[in-house]
Amino acid sequence: MIFVDHTHLGRTVSGIERIALELFAEEALAPLRLHPITSSGILGLILAQQFTIPLRLLTAPGSVLLAPGFPPSILTSLFGARVVPYIHDCFLLTRPQDLSRKAALYMVSSFRRAVTTLPWFLVNSCTTAGELAAHCRPDAEITLYRPEVRDVFAIGTEAAARAAATRRAVRGGRLDLVALGTVEPRKNLTAAAAIVEALRLRHGWDARLHVIGRPGWGGETDRLKDRPGVVLHGYRPAEEVRDLLASAHLFLTTSHDEGLGLPLLEAQYAGLQVIAPDKPVFREVLDTSGLFVDPADPAAAAEKIDRSVARPDVFLGAAAVAMANVARWNTAARGDRERLIERLSRRGD
Repeated sequence: MIFVDHTHLGRTVSGIERIALELFAEEALAPLRLHPITSSGILGLILAQQFTIPLRLLTAPGSVLLAPGFPPSILTSLFGARVVPYIHDCFLLTRPQDLSRKAALYMVSSFRRAVTTLPWFLVNSCTTAGELAAHCRPDAEITLYRPEVRDVFAIGTEAAARAAATRRAVRGGRLDLVALGTVEPRKNLTAAAAIVEALRLRHGWDARLHVIGRPGWGGETDRLKDRPGVVLHGYRPAEEVRDLLASAHLFLTTSHDEGLGLPLLEAQYAGLQVIAPDKPVFREVLDTSGLFVDPADPAAAAEKIDRSVARPDVFLGAAAVAMANVARWNTAARGDRERLIERLSRRGD
């Protein structure tokens, strides 16, 4: 029997929740039969993770738990090889300064226990696998299970091609950049705002940074709201995100780090050039399709962007490269899924 911890679902819809829904739904791992464990409310979540899940494992000998959301509780980790966490990133151990109070108090100790004692992990990228290897047992098995990226905003290939064909950037005119994700310190959106400000002051662009995402912790929204050219859209429905992506020239991320960076690939369905920090995870996700900058040097980043958009047919070329990159990623992700199904079929029924 294969249990799946879905106790964290139903509260927010961030990348972690979407991955849990898409990669660990029964249809995703068919023909395996999965048994989701759910909860209701914060108290229900805590009770389910601390007591219900261990009880299920205790009363179903030989069963396996897949944990794609919150770290398995310390009690759950005592079941050892029968518990398989999905590791999105290692920030709970590596970036304590970027953690909310809830994460620091509730998740860190459980995550540390799971990472240092369990023998098998699923991960979302090669970068995460490498970071995890520095913390887990030397004999731990680390298995890639990358998400296949869908056109979640229903952009459509033809619409993306039309948008790319009509994108124009005339020096001194509008230059619209989109950033997507929860507004919190780890996303480092103040660096994105500084890059946009440099585009405005040094290069004469009427540059705008369209930030799409719900306000998070840490006061980042307040720090951004009065920055020149920054437009805070908050959380928007998929159709409005689609329209903003279609009308943009570029997609910008300045995150301190990511376990994967799923929105970058999703934005490429709009045929957008993606600008990202020059770090291993972004190189892995974007391959040769990205424009890599140093967010700590906004003047140099702005200079690089300015040179890029000045090239003839830059937007048509970027669209073709973006779609090729999505296809590359999805081919690899489908292979991951097939290998995992075969592996799990030997562990549960």
